[in-house]
Formats: sequence, structure tokens, C-alpha cells
Amino acid sequence: MDPVIIVGAGPVGLTLALALARQEVPSVVLDEGPGKEEARPARTVVLREDTAALLERLTGAALDHHGVRWTGWRSLRRRQVVGEIAFAPDEPAPVHIAQHVITGLLRSAAAGQPLVEIATDSRLDAIEQEPSGVTAHTRGPKGTWWRGSYLVGCDGTRSTVRKLQDIRFPGRTAVERHAVAALRTELPGEGQALLHRVPPWRSSGPFAGEVTARPLPDGAWRLDWLLPPGKDLVTPELLVARIRETLAGWTDGSTPPYELLDTGVHTVHHRLARRWRDGRVFLAGDAAHLLGALGTQGLDEGLRDADNLSWKLAAAWHHGPHEALLDSYQAERRAVVAARLRAADQALPGLRGGGALRQIVPGTARGHDALLTDGHLGRGALGAPGAYTESPLTPGRLQGEIPVDTGPGAPVTDVRVTAEDGSFVRLRDRLGRGSLLVVLIAPGTGVWDRKHWVSAGVMPRLAAAVTALPHPAELLVAEAYPGAPAHSVLLVRPDGHLVTTFNGVRPADLYSAAEATVGGVVREGVEAGVG
Repeated sequence: MDPVIIVGAGPVGLTLALALARQEVPSVVLDEGPGKEEARPARTVVLREDTAALLERLTGAALDHHGVRWTGWRSLRRRQVVGEIAFAPDEPAPVHIAQHVITGLLRSAAAGQPLVEIATDSRLDAIEQEPSGVTAHTRGPKGTWWRGSYLVGCDGTRSTVRKLQDIRFPGRTAVERHAVAALRTELPGEGQALLHRVPPWRSSGPFAGEVTARPLPDGAWRLDWLLPPGKDLVTPELLVARIRETLAGWTDGSTPPYELLDTGVHTVHHRLARRWRDGRVFLAGDAAHLLGALGTQGLDEGLRDADNLSWKLAAAWHHGPHEALLDSYQAERRAVVAARLRAADQALPGLRGGGALRQIVPGTARGHDALLTDGHLGRGALGAPGAYTESPLTPGRLQGEIPVDTGPGAPVTDVRVTAEDGSFVRLRDRLGRGSLLVVLIAPGTGVWDRKHWVSAGVMPRLAAAVTALPHPAELLVAEAYPGAPAHSVLLVRPDGHLVTTFNGVRPADLYSAAEATVGGVVREGVEAGVG
């Protein structure tokens, strides 16, 4: 079967290619550039727990060695600390890393992956679809026709794929603007990010009263100053004056030594493509959505797009057309991003000068600071990973279902599990292989050798039920899971979202839930009606 064509060799496109390769699906990545990423220290991203884990699985690299995992977070208003959070060493914390470093890690991993081909200097200019596949034409020194099974546009804000498919991209322009500087200096609170609203020093030139500081490796920091609405020019002289003024305000009143590494102006747009699927063509990342106001991160959502789409494309590639499963990509991901955009749009008037937010967060500046903290830390409506609660893949009500601390459709908690070979691994390590995960909660199994319990109790019956499921599945055992009683069984999607939990081994119900999760398609050679 033909490979999947991926247009765009940024973080989302390369992540999708590696995610497909992990599921034994070949891909061709069309890169309009020469295959090198310009180093821009001021162009950085903040990754949450789930997206950082995804990149580490795919690249084999520990992101802590390439970025900074925050030790804490402070919110200040004028000279007062209004909120402070300290992250324990084993507690999930955001990772701040330069985007060119992420792209470099992904490119290195792709170079060692035989199922990934990267075609540089290949600019897309035509797409043709047929019932059996899709053909793409590129121009440039290596201009040619490419044949694929599916095509995914990961080609950014000005997506050629989106334009060729005539997909509208409505939304709001310049929702926020920030002046940005990356610099090397010493600031209080090593490894601790901060948000300072209404600082006591004067607001000079076009700057508004908000600045964020986020640590980077080797003593570097990224500073973002919110700019007021409009198109006021931020000259180098104005920015340097603001840097000196800000650093002096955070230290003892005199500007500490600093080395300026990079500057820029970051403009946030809010847009959402009308359609994310057109036959065999899909959109992902900035080609499908733009967001980023109030501390939210657009790359996080792009990586989640790739994670969601990869297992569905892999199922269709290996097992034949899964139309309901492929349609669910748009239904799930577009709903989550739309909810995030609505939350930001509702909050913006109150946070940026209006009073509408008081109807949502009663009171005061302290509530505003808490909402901004949520956006930066990946919590609440502005930042937390979305749950696919209204997914078309959600199974109907089944007997024996029980609630746990993770809601249906939400990302699972990363607990320790025992794999089929008897090794102890993290649950997240088993994600992204294309298989459903069936997790039995069995207290005490962690202290016994696998051979002593694998054939005892409910295990043989559950193992037989897992083997008969309508999609490949892996059986795992955990000593505990938040809110799950002993002998309960969790069904988890390949992208780590919980399907449902049963109070014991229920082969028929487990089969029905698994069948719904893959769009109601039964694997060849597997019969329905498990008893």
C-alpha cells in the first residue's frame, strides 16, 4: 500500500511521521525548505505533561536535557506575590524548550527511521484524489508526482493544502501581540517561571502592563511583554529600554549584566478551519487551527492532532477503510480546539480591559491571575488537555461500567504497569503502538513474579477476551489506578484516552466497547459475539 504523504516538516508533520512509523506505516514528508531549521532562541514552546511524553517516546530523547522543566511558578501584581506554585521533583511540570531544538530532535529520529522519507526542496502545488488514493505534485529542483494512500497538511498558517482543498479558515486576527526577547542573565528564582501584571515601574512606549519570564537552558530566559491593541512599532531602542527597566525592577534597582540573544514580535491569531477532513486529505496543527492567547500553547494542540490522527490512519492503512474512525478525527479534535478558543475569547474582555469576565470568574484581579496561571500551566478550560466526551466513538451505556477518577474520553493517569513480558513500565510507554490497552487492576501483583499470577484468578478469562477483540490489544496489569477498585478493567485508546472501566472481567461488554472505539469495524478473521 502507498505511504501517507505529509506536507510540512515542522514539529507536527515530523511527529506524525514518527508516530505512523511506530505503527509500521510508511510516510513521505514533503519539506519545502532545505532540511535545516534556523536557530531562533526567542521562538520557544511550552510543552505539557502529555505532549512532552509523546515527543520523548518518539525521539528517545529526555527533553529535560534540551529544555528546562519548571521548578515553580509565581504570579505577581505590582510588587506583591499573589500566587506561587512549587513543583516536586516527581511532579509533572511544563517543559520550556526552543522550537528549533524540538525540530532537530525529530529530524534526527526521522533520519534513523527507514519508514520515514523526507523530501527536501519539495513545494506542493497540486493535489488529486481518487477512491484508491491521493496524488500530490511538487515543484522545485525535485519536482515530481507523489502517490499516497492519504495526505495530511501540516504546512502551517498559510497552508497550501488547506487552500488547494478550498477550506475556509475564519477567525480573529491579532488577538494579542507580544514583544519577545531571549537573553542570558541572572534572575531570582532559578528554574521558576513568572507572570508579572501591572509592574510598579513605568510603562514606556507601546508596552502594556504585563510581562512573562520563562527559563531556558544555560542561564537564558525568554521575556514576553504584552502590547496594547494596535500596530505601534516596537523599535530596537524601545525594546532595549524595556529590557533594562524590567531587569532592574526584578533585582535591586540596577540593571544586571545581560546578553541579548534574539528578539521578535509574536502576534496571536485565533482561527479554526471549517473542515479538517476532505476525503483522503486531512489538516493538522496550524493548518487546522491557530490559538495562543492568555498563555495557551498552539504546538501542544498540534501534537495532540498528530497523536489522535496517527492511530486512526494506521488502522485504516493496515485493516482497510475505517470511515467512521477517520471521521472521528475532525469530530474529536475540532471540538476540543473550538472549546479552548471559546474559553479564551470569553476571558479576553475581562483580562484585557473589559468587565465581561466577572460573570465567569467573580471578583477581581486575583481571579484573573488564577485564570492566566491555568493557561500557562496547562490547567482548566484554557490549558488542560481536552476530553473526547462527545466523541462518535463513545460506546453506548454498557452493563458493569463504573466511574474512576479519569472521566471517559479524558487522558489516563500515567501509572506503573506490568507488560506481557513481565517488565515494569509506565502506562504511557505502551501508547502509540496502534493497539488498544486493557488494564487489569490487581493489587499485590507488583511483588510477585509474573509466572505466579498470569494463570491465576481472572487472568486466563481476561486474556482470552483480549485476544478475541475486534482490534489488536495489549493486556497490562497495574497494582492501582486512581479511583479504580481491585479487579476492575480499564479500556484505553492507543492515544491514551480512557474509553471505559468495568467492575470485573466482562468479555461481551469489553468487546462492544472496543468495537465502538474503532468505529464499529470488525477485524478480519475475528468474529463478533464474545461470550
